[in-house]
Amino acid sequence: MLRIIYLIIFLVVLTIGLGFAVLNSQPVQLDYYFGSWQLSLSLVVVISLVIGALCGILASLSVIIQLKREITGLRKAAKTTETELVNLRSLPIRDER
Repeated sequence: MLRIIYLIIFLVVLTIGLGFAVLNSQPVQLDYYFGSWQLSLSLVVVISLVIGALCGILASLSVIIQLKREITGLRKAAKTTETELVNLRSLPIRDER
């Protein structure tokens, strides 16, 4: 059921994207330091969106790596604690009265 919902959402987004591309197909002059290109407006917007997403991913990469290291350390500590708990439970109970 969830796959059908994802498929419907994907088709709606795809339809909106295709409509956007058709409505904004006029050529735009893209100037940069070493030259220029003439591309459609929708392609320029999509390329800008992709470049922005990649920059965002690269900017957050250090935080992601730091958190993954912390998770690894916490898992090791939890495993050590769990092993210690199992060892303590297996010790016999001594009554010192």
